[in-house]
Amino acid sequence: MTSIEHQWRLNPNLKGVVKKEKMKLLVAGVIYAISNSNWVSHVHVVPKKGGITVITNEKNELIPTRTVTGNRMCIDFRKLNAATRKDHFPLPFIDQMLERLANHPYYSFLDGYSGFFQIRIHPDDQEKTTFTCPYGRFAYRRMPFGLCNAPATFQC
Repeated sequence: MTSIEHQWRLNPNLKGVVKKEKMKLLVAGVIYAISNSNWVSHVHVVPKKGGITVITNEKNELIPTRTVTGNRMCIDFRKLNAATRKDHFPLPFIDQMLERLANHPYYSFLDGYSGFFQIRIHPDDQEKTTFTCPYGRFAYRRMPFGLCNAPATFQC
């Protein structure tokens, strides 16, 4: 099975977001340029949501509003995820995790962004993570966000 999607048009501001993210991933060695693949997904640029702030409307009512702090590049892996055999590793419930941490004097937080990129993708499967953007086609060497089995693999 294959799925080759074409790049969508992006306005110049969103192209800048994609270029910056692509360069960051290239320099870190997380992605590499690839010329041909049977699996190609396209990129989206979506608003990065911040916290909630309260604003006053014209009727002098207080309205909670989610702020947008910038944009982020996302890759549409829906077709790849549809063809992927699912790993049903049970993720723990957050309340159970907090109960287990409650009486310990020390604890630590993991950075999910860095954590995902620590997991290598087998070389035979890297081409399946190919994405296209206005600057070319690239594939991941490390596990990207958006794959259906990524959270379970990260949890394991």
